[in-house]
Amino acid sequence: MAAIDTQSAIALPRSLITRLRSMLAGGSGEASVTRRLAGTIFVIRVLSAALAYLSQILLARWMGGPEYGVYVYVWTWVLLFGSMMDFGISASAQKIIPEYRTSGQHALLRGFLTGSRWMTFIVSAVVSLLLAGVVRLLAPWIEANAIVPLYIGCITLPAFVVANTQDGIARSHDWMRLGLMPQFIVRQALIIGITAGAFALGFNLGAVAAVIASAGAVWIAMISQMFVLNRRLAGHIEPGAKQYDFRGWLAISLPILLVESFYLLLSYTDVLVLQQFRTSEEVGVYFAVVKTLALVSFIHYAMSATTAHRFAEYHALGDKDRLSAYVAHAINWTFWPSLAATIVLLALGKPLLWLFGPQFVIGYDIMFVAAIGLVVRSAIGPVERLLNMLGHQHICAAAYALAFAINLVLCVMLVPRFGGHGAAAATSISLCCETVLLFWIVRRRLGLHVLAFGKGQDRERLS
Repeated sequence: MAAIDTQSAIALPRSLITRLRSMLAGGSGEASVTRRLAGTIFVIRVLSAALAYLSQILLARWMGGPEYGVYVYVWTWVLLFGSMMDFGISASAQKIIPEYRTSGQHALLRGFLTGSRWMTFIVSAVVSLLLAGVVRLLAPWIEANAIVPLYIGCITLPAFVVANTQDGIARSHDWMRLGLMPQFIVRQALIIGITAGAFALGFNLGAVAAVIASAGAVWIAMISQMFVLNRRLAGHIEPGAKQYDFRGWLAISLPILLVESFYLLLSYTDVLVLQQFRTSEEVGVYFAVVKTLALVSFIHYAMSATTAHRFAEYHALGDKDRLSAYVAHAINWTFWPSLAATIVLLALGKPLLWLFGPQFVIGYDIMFVAAIGLVVRSAIGPVERLLNMLGHQHICAAAYALAFAINLVLCVMLVPRFGGHGAAAATSISLCCETVLLFWIVRRRLGLHVLAFGKGQDRERLS
């Protein structure tokens, strides 16, 4: 029996490697283009993850548990609000820009490329001022050492929002490096450089200093990206009249914003609820676990960023066979690499967590619980982007809303008693429910099989 178990344990990685090799082989058409672009995005995200991981390790060691926990708490709010305050424009750009290009509406295209950024900047600046007012009103109930970092976080938001909008515009033109590198490489490198410089000069590196460094990095990266993007667009699109269809853009974007908002709430609920019921040290440990498993979600992100505007393009052209084959290709390239990455990360989990500090190793068990939801979710690929691009934003938002509600209820029930383990279990259960819902919706609405295994799809049309 032991010999059989050993053989089975060896056979699983071998079969997984064989599967990945067969996926990598061949193809010179759209499938290979997608793989190349997704590979570019994945490499950028992996490099970003390495830099982010290094920055989190350094900050955790330089700041100590309590201050690091405050920084994580504030930065989680920045990520949550910053990702929602663009009205969904960063995602809808991948639908709007291909449709304008396909239909030859160049004036509207030129208007969108400039008007969308001005709109998101002005509104996010106003909202940031309002949020600063909320922090002032709630100051008596907020931890004293978190108030100033929260104000600095509000200053960060407009730059964060514009960077997201520019990311969507760049990706819609297949300029993946321009879209992602300022946010994920330049920003992280600046955070490391600024905080390391402050530490070397003997400054007290608390939560305030860390958030200031992060805010400066966001603004510098966004402005640099803006200059390069404007120059690239000027050489790509002929000058001419501009038309601004703000109402039409919002009609497309706001339902997508609902989807993105519920997804973000689903992603950050665990950390935010954990902060309310547990110590800052425990929040820091849990955040280290989440960062360690981030490689798995990067694969899903890479395929989502690469495929969304092509879903919209094939749908606009009415090419259903091409769309179906492309969806199947995207799902396979999400699930199998995600499964391989999960196995590797779980095998190396303890030494990776130890890099944060010896006390962070206690979170190793949490990794196994959190990994379940990520693997299950990867089995259907980027179908939420498919639904958004094909006009099914509302039902997709409803599915995410239900998953978020499940996550929130479970977190409130489990976190007070089980801490990080409860937060991970709540998130994994909600991700499993979300996966089942999205699979059913796509099957009923679009008639597509969206699992990485089972009924196959014809992928030869993409080769």
